[in-house]
Order: sequence, then C-alpha cells, then structure tokens
Amino acid sequence: MVDLLVSLNIFDSFYGLLSAMMQPLYWAVSGLVVFFHSVFTPLLGADNGWNWALAIVSLTVVIRTLLIPLFVKQINSARNMQLLQPKLAELQKKYGADRERLGQETMKLYQSEGVNPMASCLPLLLQMPIFLALFRVLEGASSGNVRGHFFKENPQLVESLQRAEIFGAGLADRLLPFTPFGSTQVVAIVLVILMVGIFWLTQVQLMRKNMPPESQVGQAAQMQKMMLYFFPFIYAMSAIVIPIGVLVYWLTSNVWTYAQQAILIRNNPAPNTPAYIDWEERMLAKGKDPQQIVLARAEKRRRTKKAPAAPRTVQGATATASPAEGDEQATVTDDAPKVTRQQVTRQTVRTTDDGRRIVQRGPQNKSRASRKKK
Repeated sequence: MVDLLVSLNIFDSFYGLLSAMMQPLYWAVSGLVVFFHSVFTPLLGADNGWNWALAIVSLTVVIRTLLIPLFVKQINSARNMQLLQPKLAELQKKYGADRERLGQETMKLYQSEGVNPMASCLPLLLQMPIFLALFRVLEGASSGNVRGHFFKENPQLVESLQRAEIFGAGLADRLLPFTPFGSTQVVAIVLVILMVGIFWLTQVQLMRKNMPPESQVGQAAQMQKMMLYFFPFIYAMSAIVIPIGVLVYWLTSNVWTYAQQAILIRNNPAPNTPAYIDWEERMLAKGKDPQQIVLARAEKRRRTKKAPAAPRTVQGATATASPAEGDEQATVTDDAPKVTRQQVTRQTVRTTDDGRRIVQRGPQNKSRASRKKK
C-alpha cells in the first residue's frame, strides 16, 4: 500500500511538472487563436464557426512559418543520409568488428559532410508540444476545463467556441460516439480521409521523386514502404478521439508540408533522382551549369566558419598570417627592430714560469659547448 501511494505521488509530481511546462504553450496558443478570432470578427461575426476555423488555420500558418528553417534542415538531412548510405556501408564493412572505431569514423563522416542525423526528427519533435497544447486547449473548451490565459480571462469566448460549427459539426466535438450519427461524424470522417490522404501523397512524392534507385532497395527501403501504410493507419486511429478543431489544424499542417516539400524538391533535389533530372534540364535551359551549383552547395555545407586570428604585435613587430599558404607562418615588417647578440668580453689570467701574470681580454667567439670539449 505504501509503495502504491509513493508511485501515485511520483506520478502526480511528474504530471504537475508537465502541466507547469505546458502553461507557456497554453498561453501562446490561446493568445494566437483569440487574436486571429478578433481579426476575422468584423468580417464573419464573433460566434461564426468559420471565424474560429480560420483562426486555427492562421495559427497553423504562423507555427509552420516559424519552422521553415528546421523543415529545410530536416529534408536536407534525410536526403544527405540517403546519399551517405554507400559510404556508411563501406565503413560497416571495414570496421564492423570494432564498434568503437566504427562509431568514431561514422561521426567523422557526418562532420566532414555536414550531416546531422537528428535534424530529420527535430521539426516533428518541436511540433508535438504545440499539437498537444492545441488539443488540450480545445478539449478544455469543450469539457469546461478551460486552459490558456486568454480563454480564462474571456469566458464568453469559451462559450462561443463551444457553440462554433462548420458544416453543422461542432469544432469542440469528436468523431465518437457514432450515435447519433450526424454532421459531426461526417465532417470528422472527411477531415480524417483528407488528412491521411495528403500525408500519404507527401510520402509518395518523396519516395518517387527525390530518392535515388539505390535507396529504394534493401531492408531500410522495405521498412520505409511499410511505414508508408502504417503511419496513415495510426493517424486515422488517433483522429477518432481528437476534436474537429484539432483535425483542422492537422489537415492544414499536412497541406503545408506537402506544398513546402514540393517546392524544396523542385529547387534542391537529391542527385540521381527523377526530380534531379528535371532540375538539370531547367538549369541547362537557363544557361547554368548544374554541376557547379551542386559543388557550390556541397562546399557551403562542409565549410566551417572560423574567426580570423587577430594580428600579434611584439615590441613593434607585427606578425600576420599568410593568406596564400593558409598556415601559421608570420611575416615581420621592415620597420621592426633587429635583435643583436650582446658581445661578452672574456678575461683570462695566465701565470708564466717566471711568476708573471698575463691578463688577456677578448670577445667570446666560441660557444660554451665547444669550450667544454677542451
């Protein structure tokens, strides 16, 4: 019994921590939805369902616009990982028995090619908290457990959102239960079909247009084809318990992903792909060299920016690095002072056989090492 209570306390603490971390997202999501709702209110009216739907669509556009740089990195990273598969296979064949050495050589390859394996997951990971925040805000509005500062401060907006409808379906309602079957279920099913269909087309677009033939064979390719049909199934099952307002966000996000990926594939396709052949033909028609463009992009990716070293000044002499050679050689200016070795006068006292002392003075021309040999 004590163990059960301890477990419950730990769970409550974790839930409380997660809820505290989500509060800023609740604040931001509710604020953006309320802001865009106020923008469209003069045109559509405060209680119009399409006003709330457009507010959710505008929220999606803002979020996806902010994520454009991460999306570009995601697509480029996935493409570069595909292009590195032959080199990774060579490393696996060469260092397969030494896991530590294989890991080191793999990281060196990633660094030299400017590839980050985790970059392909980053946009999805960043969207998940936003998706969860929107789900919780709309779910709270429908159930009466209000979340988000701007909805808490404006209870009339919560009531308006609860009554908002598009095509007769409430934005705060869900597909389940099926009874009674009406406009809410029809709209939810249509949104789920469109959402899953666009997601499937996005994956097919990537596989057919922007993947080289060697990447479409093997175990990894088979797994990717299985995921092509597995993920839409997961999407459809998840959408059953999601409010229609969140489905509007999800559908808008998928449409944005499809269009954004199509633009990226058209302008920066992976080599040895159908999209790359089309891109080469367009570049040649414009009088540009496709190979030079590819080399310039690869060099830009590999280039590491280093801050130039400041010139060193030592007693009036300025040492500057030679840009032509790129090493650490230094050039001393002509007006630098010259260093002259100090002449040390050596005095030698010698006593002759008849008792006379002879003193000899002269510069020390011999080194200490040569004098020791005598």
